[in-house]
Amino acid sequence: MGGKSASKSAYFDKLKGLLDEYKTIFIVSVDNVSSQQMHEIRVSLRGEGVVLMGKNTMVRRALKGFISENPEYERLLPFVKGNVGFIFTNAELKGIRTKILSNRVAAPARAGAVAPLDVFVPAGNTGMEPGKTSFFQALGVPTKIARGTIEITTDLKLVEAGAKVGASEAVLLNMLNISPFTYGMSITQIYDDGQTFGPEVLDIEDEQLLKALGSAITTIATISLAVSYPTLPSVIHSIVNSYKKVLAVAIETDFSWPEIEELKDRIANPDAYAAAAPVAAAATSGEAAPAAAEEKEESEEESGDEGFGGLFD
Repeated sequence: MGGKSASKSAYFDKLKGLLDEYKTIFIVSVDNVSSQQMHEIRVSLRGEGVVLMGKNTMVRRALKGFISENPEYERLLPFVKGNVGFIFTNAELKGIRTKILSNRVAAPARAGAVAPLDVFVPAGNTGMEPGKTSFFQALGVPTKIARGTIEITTDLKLVEAGAKVGASEAVLLNMLNISPFTYGMSITQIYDDGQTFGPEVLDIEDEQLLKALGSAITTIATISLAVSYPTLPSVIHSIVNSYKKVLAVAIETDFSWPEIEELKDRIANPDAYAAAAPVAAAATSGEAAPAAAEEKEESEEESGDEGFGGLFD
């Protein structure tokens, strides 16, 4: 009893130490994960993460003991169920996720196993003798005899995702050397700085966040302006709108200040400014013409020089 108690105490201390050292925990499902895969995952995470397994009852008991000091650990309890483990890390989350999910191995279909995806039997020659035709027919697989062997004529969905693999389907897939499933760790939940979220959150890109933020700011500004309630996003629009109103009042009255005197003069004497524009354009054109003529003369002289030099070379 003393040894068992000491073992639990050591496990609790290790779990507490990891919780204190690392801010992020990947809660992973380890169904159908082999010991060799576990070893390879531990090696790939070396220096970036720590894998910790344990009985769920012991993990829950340990977490409940830590909640008094760290109430946020209570968010982990609902996910400590089934065949799960913890991966502790302080590294970049997407990189760790890639390492966790990349270690997968192909596996044959087993009778009674739940298919994680649809399983198809592709069309093509099986190389099997015609005597096994009845087996294919029993499963509804369309076949024909071609060159003395059984040929599947069309692709067929043999097992649907979420359904159990039957004994006959498992035998057929093994006969065709089809290993339709892959097994490895899968991420069920992520705990980060006291918050928990699903792994799909890591698929959100920065562009999506910026777009959502921009849309939210626009919505807040629109509502604020509509109800005349000042907020940080709407203040700049309120200032601009107010300035426009001040300009409109100044234009219609004698009230003025240096910055708008030219604007008021343009409104009062539009002809003067309209006449000045063509004159300025003509002056610019007139200055450009002599320059163009000079460039043309220089070009002709250079062309003549080149011809002269070439004659005596």
